[in-house]
Amino acid sequence: MSKRREVINKIMTDIFEIPKDLVLDLPKITIIGRNELYLENHRGIIEYNLNRLRINLVRGFLEIEGKDLMIKALLAEEMSIVGEFYVIRFMD
Repeated sequence: MSKRREVINKIMTDIFEIPKDLVLDLPKITIIGRNELYLENHRGIIEYNLNRLRINLVRGFLEIEGKDLMIKALLAEEMSIVGEFYVIRFMD
């Protein structure tokens, strides 16, 4: 997405009070405790094992480190992850 279009979209979300994750295609993360995570607007899985999960985003990726990580549900743009989370970070 070009910078100009991104700026226009940001202004539009502010004016019309539209959720930014819908217009700007930003990831939306819901974390329940230390054991459940729901992610919207992802672009696929980069790496997956029981201790680390890397998920591609529009900009960069999300890295989750923990124990017994398991993808509970996986859809085209949404996923649910369970396990014991130690670290959750955005990477560029």
